[in-house]
Amino acid sequence: MTQKTPPTAQTTTIQNPRLRLLNKLRTSDYPVMTFMALPSVRMAQVVALTGVDGIIIDCEHGHISDDAMHNSVAAISALGVSPIIRVRGPAHDILKRALDTGTHGIMVPQINTAEEARQVVASSKFPPYGVRGQGSAFPAIGHGLTTPEYMVSANETIITMVQIETKEGVENVEEICAVPGVDLVFIGPNDLAQALLGYVPARGDEPVYLEAINKIVEAGRKYGKWVGRMVNNGALAKEARGMYDTVAMTGDTKAVQNWYIAELEVARS
Repeated sequence: MTQKTPPTAQTTTIQNPRLRLLNKLRTSDYPVMTFMALPSVRMAQVVALTGVDGIIIDCEHGHISDDAMHNSVAAISALGVSPIIRVRGPAHDILKRALDTGTHGIMVPQINTAEEARQVVASSKFPPYGVRGQGSAFPAIGHGLTTPEYMVSANETIITMVQIETKEGVENVEEICAVPGVDLVFIGPNDLAQALLGYVPARGDEPVYLEAINKIVEAGRKYGKWVGRMVNNGALAKEARGMYDTVAMTGDTKAVQNWYIAELEVARS
């Protein structure tokens, strides 16, 4: 029987210098993350050396296999940056596989109800707070710990993130944010715009879109959750600082394309 109130990354007193994203969130230091969609250890290393605090390995939309997921977590964590895995869905086996890489957190897309959020929390916690199983030597490595040390700390240091990006998710966001063990609510602005407006990207001034954004942020604040979102560039990341605890600033594929497009325009002018 699992207990209803799990320990969380928000309340932990455990200190681990390897957990860069968690440590910066706890000190309100506004960590900046980015997405990674390409399945390459070298890409993981290159991005990790830019100064970002966390890299979200995108197993939902990216070209990331289980093998690449494991390799990327190892490469990123070895360089003192926090790997986060965005899984492709909330199924228990998917979450278990992601957690066994040694990731510092999980991001689960399209959470629509409190029950879905509770299931995510249960899958992310070892007993007596959840139903996660132990059997791998790999998770501890990403935290710089022995397996017994990891087993003691994992329940309250792994960041459990849920994405709000649908009409139903917005409607139920208060109940979702009230779920113990949800540490961070993350806004998916493009999927949210598509769901609410029927197009992407949002202009940013649509009343229904702004109302939804504010509702998500307010629910997160009401229930003491960290709140984050994706942004397209550094200027928008700076602008978001007063409203969010963290942001993810674009990703590897966009960064490469944007640089080449801009430089080719100069070269051909």
